[in-house]
Amino acid sequence: MLNFLSLSPSTLISHLVVLLVAFTIHEFSHAWTANYFGDTTPEANGRLTLNPLAHLDPIGSLLLLVAGFGWAKPVPVNPYALQKRSSSALMWVSLAGPMSNLLMAIVGAIPFRLGMYSVYDAQMALFTAGSHFLPTLPQLLYTFIQINLVLMLFNLIPLAPLDGEKIAEYFFPPSWLGVLDRIRPYGPVILLLVVFFGLVGYIIAPPLRLLMSLLVG
Repeated sequence: MLNFLSLSPSTLISHLVVLLVAFTIHEFSHAWTANYFGDTTPEANGRLTLNPLAHLDPIGSLLLLVAGFGWAKPVPVNPYALQKRSSSALMWVSLAGPMSNLLMAIVGAIPFRLGMYSVYDAQMALFTAGSHFLPTLPQLLYTFIQINLVLMLFNLIPLAPLDGEKIAEYFFPPSWLGVLDRIRPYGPVILLLVVFFGLVGYIIAPPLRLLMSLLVG
């Protein structure tokens, strides 16, 4: 968890820009996929748009600035409308958000893979972030990759109300679904405890290091 108010101006700007883009495209991906499967609920609620204002949650955004932990406004979907098209539709709608973050991270890594920038460039930019007001391009790209991977991995945790819970519900064997049903009402509380005690880092740090290594070397 980061206290955004304690960050240097260049770091704060890069984080806010990246989160604005990442949250918006994440939620739009949910809305677009639901619409693709025949559910017009997101469009009726004004969520089938790339306008960030339609996706930002006031409380989630405020907490993000103060505590470094926040959220965007969840996209409303009608599972019954989705299931008319496909039994796997809800899973695909849930998966669309994290996968959009992965795709953004891959796109952000292209300049590193083409040799335009190196990890050293990015790390030096991060190390000297306090000496300049605006973020450098290597700093912005590295932050863009890292934050998108964090959002993807965090949302894949199989706890309600995260996307991972609905994805797990589709892939788990029938004998395990009862466990999800029993945990679901307590999911938000468990998630808050996991975040509060800093356990999120232990969960996502190993795959995050692996993915960063694969993407930027």
